[in-house]
Amino acid sequence: MASDRRTGQSGTVVDEALAYWLGSPGQGEIRPVSLPARGADDVVVRTVRSGVSRGTEALVFRGDVPPDQYVAMRAPFQEGEFPGPVKYGYLNVGVVEDGPAALRGRTVFCLFPHQTRYVVPAASVVVVPDGVPASRAVLAGTVETAVNALWDAAPLVGDRVSVVGAGMVGCCVARLLAGIPGADVELVDVDDAKVKVADDLGVGFALPAEARRERDLVLHTSATSAGLQLALDLLVPDGTVVDLSWYGDAPVHLELGSAFHSRRLTVRASQVGAVARSRRDTRSTRDRLALALELLRDPAFDALLTGESEFQELPDVMTRLATGRLPGLCHTIAYGG
Repeated sequence: MASDRRTGQSGTVVDEALAYWLGSPGQGEIRPVSLPARGADDVVVRTVRSGVSRGTEALVFRGDVPPDQYVAMRAPFQEGEFPGPVKYGYLNVGVVEDGPAALRGRTVFCLFPHQTRYVVPAASVVVVPDGVPASRAVLAGTVETAVNALWDAAPLVGDRVSVVGAGMVGCCVARLLAGIPGADVELVDVDDAKVKVADDLGVGFALPAEARRERDLVLHTSATSAGLQLALDLLVPDGTVVDLSWYGDAPVHLELGSAFHSRRLTVRASQVGAVARSRRDTRSTRDRLALALELLRDPAFDALLTGESEFQELPDVMTRLATGRLPGLCHTIAYGG
C-alpha cells in the first residue's frame, strides 16, 4: 500500500506515507512517515517512479561520505544525518495530487528521496514535458549534472572530446556532446559491454588501452585514480580535464612528475551544487533543471534505463547496487497504486 490515513489521539486525520531510510551504513529499511499539512503554497505529490543515483547513493549506503563533506553532500530534502539514520535521494517523479490548480494532475520532477508521497513547496517541483515518460524523467538530475559540466567545459564545434567513465553521468555527458556539430566524441570505459550503450548514444567507444589521444577536451567521471590519469594522458598540450567524479574518502594518486607540467595541462572540477560560473548570472538552478527535462525528450536516453524494481524491494536493491551484484546504469523504482 502506498499510503494510508489514520486517526490520531486528538481525532485529527494524519496522512502517512512510506519512505526508504538508511538506518546505518549497509542497512536500509522502509519506514512509515507522517506527512505535514499542506500549506497554501505547497503541493502533495504521489511518487510514480524514482531513480537510484548509483555512485553517490552507493557512497552514502556504505557510509563513505567524509565527515568534512557532510554539509556539502546534503540532498535538498534529506532527513537525518550522515552516516545514518538518513533519508537520502534526489531523483523523484510523481503526480501532483493537491496544490495550486495549475499543477494538480501534472507529472513533476523533484529532488526528493525515495518516498511514496510527500509535501513540498510548489516552487520545488518542475513539470515534466509532455512526451517524456516518468521512467526517463528520473534522469533529470543526472542530465542536469551533464548540462552544468558542459557549461563548465565549454566544448567547441569540431572538438575531439573523450568521456572517461561510462556510468550514468558519463553517458549523459556523451549524449549531449554528440549534439555539437562536428564533434568527435569517444566514450572510454573498462567494461567492453558498454559499447552497445555508446552506440545507442551515437558516440564512439574504446577500452582504456585503445582510447584515442590528442583530445582537445576530456571529461572524467569514473571516480578512480586510473581514470583521471588516463584522462590527462589523452589530452593535447594545453588541454583540460573537467573532473565530475566524487571520490568520497578515497585518496587519488596521479603521476604529475612527467609530462603534466611540460604539456601545461589543466584539471578543473565541475559540481552540480552551484550553477557553472559562465551561466551563474543568467540561469538559476530551476532554469538548469527545466532545460534538463526538455533535453530528455530525446529517446536515446532510454539506453541508460537498465533495470527496474518495486519500491518494497528497495532495501535489497540498494545492497546489491552498492556491492556491484546488480549491474547496469540507472536502476528505477516503481511505485504501485
